[in-house]
Amino acid sequence: MAVQQLGIIMHGITGRMGYNQHLVRSIVAIRDQGGVTLPNGDRVMPDPILVGRNHDKVSALAKRHGIARVATDIDAALANPEDSIFFDAGSTQMRVDLLKRAIAAGKHVYCEKPISETLQESLDVAMLARDRGVKSGVVQDKLYLPGLRKIAMLRDSGFFGRILSVRGEFGYWVFEGDWQAAQRPSWNYRKADGGGIILDMLPHWRYVLDNLFGAVRSVSCLGATHIPERGDENGSMYRADADDAAYATFQLEGGIIAHINSSWAVRVKRDDLVTFQVDGTHGSAVAGLTRCFTQHRVNTPRPVWNPDQPQTMRFEQQWDEVPDNQIYENGFKLQWEDFIRHVVAGTAWRFDLLEGAKGVQLAELATQSWQERRWLDVPVLTLPQSARAAA
Repeated sequence: MAVQQLGIIMHGITGRMGYNQHLVRSIVAIRDQGGVTLPNGDRVMPDPILVGRNHDKVSALAKRHGIARVATDIDAALANPEDSIFFDAGSTQMRVDLLKRAIAAGKHVYCEKPISETLQESLDVAMLARDRGVKSGVVQDKLYLPGLRKIAMLRDSGFFGRILSVRGEFGYWVFEGDWQAAQRPSWNYRKADGGGIILDMLPHWRYVLDNLFGAVRSVSCLGATHIPERGDENGSMYRADADDAAYATFQLEGGIIAHINSSWAVRVKRDDLVTFQVDGTHGSAVAGLTRCFTQHRVNTPRPVWNPDQPQTMRFEQQWDEVPDNQIYENGFKLQWEDFIRHVVAGTAWRFDLLEGAKGVQLAELATQSWQERRWLDVPVLTLPQSARAAA
C-alpha cells in the first residue's frame, strides 16, 4: 500500500466554518485516521498550508493541530507546484478573484458556497475551470447529513410512493447584539457586504431539492428584513438592510411542490434547527440534521376535527424513528474525502462549480421574484461552449 502526500492550500480557516468544519473536523481528522483510502487501496495524506492575513493567528492554529506550513501571501502559495488543491472558506466577495487566481495557477479548486454574489460571476469562474482543465468542487454538505441520507434511503426504497410535497423549516433567533452578543457576524445583515439569508441559504436548498426530490423548475419568494437594527461585534448599533428571512415556494420536476421557510428571526419549537417533511402517497417522513421519523400509509391515524374539545391525540408519538444502522461521519469530512479521491484517482464527482452556480442562480431568481412579486421559471443551466472548442 503506497501513501502519497497531497498539498492543499487552505484559505479562510480562521472563520467559524473554515476552522471547525473544514480544518479540524475534516482535514485534521483525515490526517489522524491515516489519510484517504483510494479505490486501489493506496492512501492519500493531506499536507495543508494555512494561508491568512494574520500570521500570528494562522500560526497559532497550525501549531495547535500539528500543521507545519503557514503563509500570508496567497500568490506565493499558489506558485508552489507541490500544492495541487486550493480551498477557500473566506468571504463571498473575495471568492471569485481567489478562485480565478488559483485556476490560473493550475490548481484544482474546492470552496464554500455561494461561489459568488451573481450568476454571471459563478459561470465565469466555472467556464475558466473547464477551459483550464482543472477539477472543481463546491461544498454541498447537507446531502451528507444523517437525516437527509435517511430520507434518500426511504426514497430509494419506494417508501414514499409518489412524492407530493416537501416542507422545510430552517432557522433560529439570532440575537440582536444589544442585550446579548449575536451568534452570527454582522456582515450577514448588510447588503453592501454580501449579506442576506437568500444568498446564504437558497444555494443550499437548490442542491437539496435537485438531488433528493426533483430539479427546481420555478420559484416564488418573499423576503423580509424583520430586524432592521442590530449590534455589531463591538456593540455598536447599525442598520441591518439585508434580508433576514425568506419564505420560498418551489415547483419541482415531476409536479412536486416544495416550500421552505428560512429565518434568523424565528424561535425554535421543533426537533432541530432545520427539519424537512416529505409527504407521499404511501408514506411521510420528517428529518432533522440527524434523526428521521416515518409514518406509513397503513399506520396513518384518523384524526377528528373538533374545536370544542382539547386534542386527545399525541401526534408526535405516532411516528417511528429510522434507526442508526450505520455510523454517520461528519458530512464535511466525507465530502472532502470524495473530492480528494476525485482529484487523485478520477472517481465520479458531480458537485462542481456549475452545480454551485445553480445555487447562485436560484438565489438571484428568488430575489427577483421578491422584488417583482411574481413566479419565475428556473432555466436549465449549462456552460456555453468554449471558444477553443468552437474553433
